[in-house]
Amino acid sequence: MAKGKITTVFFCQECGHETSKWLGQCPACKSWNTLVEEKVSAGAKQTASSVRISEASKPVGIGEISLKEEERLKTGIAELDRVLGGGIMRGSLTLVGGDPGIGKSTLLLQVCRQLSNAGRRVLYISGEESLKQIKLRATRIGGFKDDMLLLCETNLAIIEEAIKKASPEVVVIDSIQTMYQEEVTSAAGSVSQVREATNVFLRLAKGIGIAIFIVGHVTKEGTVAGPRVLEHMVDTVLYFEGDRYASYRVLRGVKNRFGSTNEIGVFEMRREGLIEVENPSEYMLSGKPVGASGSVVVCSVEGTRPILVEIQALVCRTNFGIPRRQTTGTDFNRVNLLMAVLEKRLGLQIGDCDAYVNIAGGMKINEPAIDLGIVMALVSSFKNRAVDDRTLVFGEVGLSGEVRAVNMAQQRVQEAKKLGFDTVVLPRVCLDGLENTDGIKLIGVGGIGEAIDLI
Repeated sequence: MAKGKITTVFFCQECGHETSKWLGQCPACKSWNTLVEEKVSAGAKQTASSVRISEASKPVGIGEISLKEEERLKTGIAELDRVLGGGIMRGSLTLVGGDPGIGKSTLLLQVCRQLSNAGRRVLYISGEESLKQIKLRATRIGGFKDDMLLLCETNLAIIEEAIKKASPEVVVIDSIQTMYQEEVTSAAGSVSQVREATNVFLRLAKGIGIAIFIVGHVTKEGTVAGPRVLEHMVDTVLYFEGDRYASYRVLRGVKNRFGSTNEIGVFEMRREGLIEVENPSEYMLSGKPVGASGSVVVCSVEGTRPILVEIQALVCRTNFGIPRRQTTGTDFNRVNLLMAVLEKRLGLQIGDCDAYVNIAGGMKINEPAIDLGIVMALVSSFKNRAVDDRTLVFGEVGLSGEVRAVNMAQQRVQEAKKLGFDTVVLPRVCLDGLENTDGIKLIGVGGIGEAIDLI
């Protein structure tokens, strides 16, 4: 193949597999309709005979490798430090994804402000905004020191040289879909460009030992646009969740090589930027109605943090031939399954009723521990009987109507006690081993029938 010849190839958006023709199914990851066409320039390839093993690439024994505790950079934002596993790890590559306008750039600009004010050298690179636009947003957030570095550029070659010359400790790339490499002929944001750009930043992060944050736009399905291999290449993947028109924001860690996954940080969007919510449970329960049927407080665990949320259910007779079911914040199919369990095991005739289930506050929770809360909320609305406002519920429900054990029962009970709840309804098998339960009443149930009798 001649050097510089333009050829057409097809890339899988899920795994990055390359093929010379279009296929309905990717032969590597078996995903359907994920191959996209791109034009690339074929250059001279380096053969195996021309490769020389350098000193750094020689295999070494595992006993020769010395370990020491890596110092983490504190961002000054406790909720973000929690999600990152204690702070920013040097040499790490972090991907931050989320819907447009959710607050990705605002959060990272606040991180840059905290680090630069602490004497850290920070470089903010934007491919979407001008320097004046960034300065206007920075002025709204708060005061910045003059040594905070800004760069508006999309050419990867120029960006690489600027990073090497400035030698910052932390770099922010906003966003990865705007970066391009001249050797790759496809447009910015394509599979090839996103993959090559991420590879360049990965080499810089590991080679120089700097921490790099890259912003990624998401598709309508909620995943980062571009090849799925992008998430595999980075060290940490953070997703911003929440309604852009609401005040709350949830930062969720779905991958972290330096800490636990599924940790969350809760923020409130204000005019001056994102403000940490120190007590998410109290924040999520604010505005809860008193004495209303179909309202139940449950406890869900996100990472290592128990969070109390309100489940609202509305069950009423349908006016149409087919009952309508709708869920917000939880799995639609799981709610249908629990309604079938109620009808089969307890004989409740709710199959011809409309049912609406909502997680108040806008959080998305799919943990099985909220099953018992959904069941009690549905029955409470169906019978129009309110559940005691000072009662907390958690437990997983099986197809036989049994209430199964969940993890971290001790932490859930302590969170309920801290927020002033009087009673906790939980699986009977979780009662063993609970400590420091003075001042709170524990009711263990073995099946949904026992739980319904409490309403």
